[in-house]
Amino acid sequence: MSKREPAIYKVIFLNQGQVFELYAKQIFQSDLWGFLEIEEIVFGERSQLLVDPGEEKLKTQFEGVVRSFVPLQSIVRIDEVERLGTAKISEAKGGGNVMPFPLPVPER
Repeated sequence: MSKREPAIYKVIFLNQGQVFELYAKQIFQSDLWGFLEIEEIVFGERSQLLVDPGEEKLKTQFEGVVRSFVPLQSIVRIDEVERLGTAKISEAKGGGNVMPFPLPVPER
C-alpha cells in the first residue's frame, strides 16, 4: 500500500473586485466568527524558464504571511486537488445584475 499524499486545496475567493485562486495545505473554519483560515499557501516550483506574472504578484502579496483569514461570504469554491496548479489573480467579471443581500452581524 502506498502512503497517501497530504491534501492540497484550491481556494477561490473574491477580494476587492478580483478573483484569487490559491493552493494551500491547510484550511479550516476560524475561531474568528465568519472567517476561513488558510495556512501553508503553496506556489509552483520555478523550474520553467517562463515566469507567470500573476503568480509572482501573489507570491509577493503573500510573502511572509503565516495565516490568512478570508470572510466566508467571499469564498467562491474550495476543491481538494491531486496536484498543484498555478495560483492566479483575475478580474471579477460583472455581467449579472444580482447583488448578494448583505447579512447583518448577529449580536451576542
